[in-house]
Amino acid sequence: MNRRWGRALGGLLLALLMAAYAGPGTAGATEAATGRIPSVGTAWDQPGPYEVAVDIEVVHTFYHPKDMGQRGELHPVVIWGNGTGAVPGIYSSLLRHWASHGFIVAAANTPTSNFAISMRAGIDVLEQRNADSSSPFYRKVDLEHIGSAGHSQGGAAAVNAALDPRVDTAVPIQPGPLTDPDLMDEPVFYLAGQRDLMVWPALVKALYRDSSHVPAVYGEVRGAGHLSSIGDGGDFRAPTTAWLRFWLMGDENARGTFFGPGCGSCTDSELWSGWDRNTRALQIPGPTA
Repeated sequence: MNRRWGRALGGLLLALLMAAYAGPGTAGATEAATGRIPSVGTAWDQPGPYEVAVDIEVVHTFYHPKDMGQRGELHPVVIWGNGTGAVPGIYSSLLRHWASHGFIVAAANTPTSNFAISMRAGIDVLEQRNADSSSPFYRKVDLEHIGSAGHSQGGAAAVNAALDPRVDTAVPIQPGPLTDPDLMDEPVFYLAGQRDLMVWPALVKALYRDSSHVPAVYGEVRGAGHLSSIGDGGDFRAPTTAWLRFWLMGDENARGTFFGPGCGSCTDSELWSGWDRNTRALQIPGPTA
């Protein structure tokens, strides 16, 4: 087991143990006392508990909870890559949605994100601000839990960004072909669109099959075209939110969506026209209750 996968699973085990010791009716008190991100149950497609602020800068646009760390919690990071010719504003509602769930999203402003240079620089910026006592991000960024995500060219960039040892999981949405999954070693959730005529599902499935060395999941959204994930994310919004909350927050409510013999997505033929999990993903246990 590599260091990053082991660290992520260790965090999930800790979260499970903490939940087991929280008695009925104590969830809110436990979150406040331990600085945990509030639970949202399984309402992945609904706005999270945080009001969102947006900082538009030259290189990045940051989407983040307006009152970061209000419970003493640290906020995990998602670095974002745009599709070809696109800017973060095209995906603003999706990125705001993730921020409402407690993430700090560092969206690279570049319309050519494939090599993930600006995406990875977003981590550098947040590392600096987390250490700067004059910054609103000061000691509020969870730099131990970072995900990469993106659409189309940015989807390929999400995989390329995962070569950075600071990244813990990747979410490539309808990713382009200019990437090599063999170079990454993080859990990855590939998303395709059933009616995508630009990035055919077969191309995404090929990247998934080339990821046998890591826990990998493939989801093909029924009826989705290549632009179905822009704006508020459409039917991509809920599953990506659940994946990020599971791997970056240790949110046990999301475990059963992806893992275990009867996982929720495994039987959701209304959302998925295709669904698959590789051998390493099948080794991740499902919910204990």
